[in-house]
Amino acid sequence: MRSIHIVTLCAVVTAALAAGCNRETPSVPTTSAPAASVAVVNDNARLEAAVDDFIDGMFQRYPTFAANAGKHEFDGKLPDYSPAGLKADADWLHAERARFAAFGDDKLDEGGRFHRDYVLAVIDGQLFWLEDSGFPYSNPAFYTGDLSPSMYLTRPYAPLPERMAAFVTYQEALPKAIAQIKANFKLPLPESYITLGVNSFGGYASFFKSDVPAIFAEVKDDALQARFKASNAAAIKATQDLADWLKAQKPHATHDYALGAEKFSRMLHATELVDLPLDRLKAIGESDLQRNLDALQAACDKFAPGKSLSACVARESADKPVGGAVEGARTQLTGLRQFIVDKDLVTIPGPEQAKVEEAPPFNRWNFAYIEIPGPYEKNLPSVYYIAPPDPTWSKADQQAYIPGKADLLFTSSHEVWPGHFLQFLHANRAHWKFGQLFVGYAFSEGWAHYAEEMMFDAGLDGATPEAHIGQLTNALLRDVRYLSAIGLHTGGMTVAQSEQMFRDKAFQDPGNARQQAARGTYDPAYLNYTLGKLMIMQLRQDWIAAHPGPNALKAFHDQFLSYGGPPIPLVRAQMLGGKPEARLWVAPTAAAAKTEPAAASE
Repeated sequence: MRSIHIVTLCAVVTAALAAGCNRETPSVPTTSAPAASVAVVNDNARLEAAVDDFIDGMFQRYPTFAANAGKHEFDGKLPDYSPAGLKADADWLHAERARFAAFGDDKLDEGGRFHRDYVLAVIDGQLFWLEDSGFPYSNPAFYTGDLSPSMYLTRPYAPLPERMAAFVTYQEALPKAIAQIKANFKLPLPESYITLGVNSFGGYASFFKSDVPAIFAEVKDDALQARFKASNAAAIKATQDLADWLKAQKPHATHDYALGAEKFSRMLHATELVDLPLDRLKAIGESDLQRNLDALQAACDKFAPGKSLSACVARESADKPVGGAVEGARTQLTGLRQFIVDKDLVTIPGPEQAKVEEAPPFNRWNFAYIEIPGPYEKNLPSVYYIAPPDPTWSKADQQAYIPGKADLLFTSSHEVWPGHFLQFLHANRAHWKFGQLFVGYAFSEGWAHYAEEMMFDAGLDGATPEAHIGQLTNALLRDVRYLSAIGLHTGGMTVAQSEQMFRDKAFQDPGNARQQAARGTYDPAYLNYTLGKLMIMQLRQDWIAAHPGPNALKAFHDQFLSYGGPPIPLVRAQMLGGKPEARLWVAPTAAAAKTEPAAASE
């Protein structure tokens, strides 16, 4: 789906459109449920029929989203990126928004109101990226996720010849899509956007040329192989030509990447229902950064007494995983899963496991990510990808890029157990199919980041000082992302200043610091890791206070994960009652006399 979200929006819904008059609102955990009148039942049914129509419309307009969710009748198709296509998408979304907004509170029960608000939030987020952000006309990140062919190459959803045919159809569609993307870009472009585009599209070209042919070499179909050869050559040329064209724009590059304060605030409201003033958000981020720096100092006093924080972190990082990061992560996953079971922290709802592989060349802009099949797929693996260091870097930078074992342990917690992978196991079993399909950025990344600290607090790896340093370096990375997003887009921060903050406050190696600072320009919502985590921490505190007991933590986790992935303020309203509200946790010591969490009501 065309969205700047860096998170995978996995999942899907049943396509059957049952008669609306016989449909009931799917079960949603709520704090109360008023008795439904006949009118309420009828409008709930009409709402669910409208949701089914909306999902079908999304699949038609965003076929890559549909195919990745497991609707393989859309295999090989790409969206219409022409100006007319983009306008048609926006017009349709506006019409759908009006359609859902017309369902009044008085005609829906509590579950129906939650469903309506969830759909409206998804639409508002899509419209922000499509219309307000300006990214279709400047930002390669708007397109690169759609163009990923990973599904056809790495996901065994069908026999290899069938997947090859789908991939060939994709390759045949690619030159037109690339031409539309190039035509959309309005020059001059920001330097970091150009670099992203050169690396991404050039990475596609390299991958198509060097790696893809071997994947399909065993397929014995002369006609299909002939189509593959022709389409492969055309795809290589199209992607490399775009990379070369972007590279040629570098002498004219700008640094005009900032959304500005007003647009950044609109992004937070449209995508996450957060309305806090930016100065308050910045203060909360600075407070959390200092909390984690103080905790790092305490851990380093035990792990490397007398050493500076940077020397302490370097000592932890020097203990590299045996066999490299990929092999180290494979070793860690079994222990992480067993720890969750032993501590009874959250329900593991199925037997699925995740594999660990090296990231493909076209998707190495971040160290780690996971690809998770949607619920239309059955018995297929998820893949936790880890990117190797850039071979153009110095040997020292390449070695520094590989994390220490403790750092990697919490990356694995974030990506798999109990982070993204476990969260999507729950999302794919959500009571409402829409919740399986649309999982938002702050919900997904907030949960995964929250899971890191939760696991350390539960005693992961003996809660040793070294383990704490691993957890805290991940937390500091996300704190600096949070502050960089605000600074880069609203405060006049330069990429160089952001890069230095990643080195000074998050103790990142030069390669990671460069990547992370650049990412902040084209992914302004990457503050959602810490933003989501702090909203979850405050919700946990408030919910457990109202529902105390020996199993309260697990009960909180299970209920939180049961909703799919809406904006967290909507989840808060479901779990505690009242209106959707963004409330962020602030450490008591950092908050001083301010004992109330930051809040913004909808």
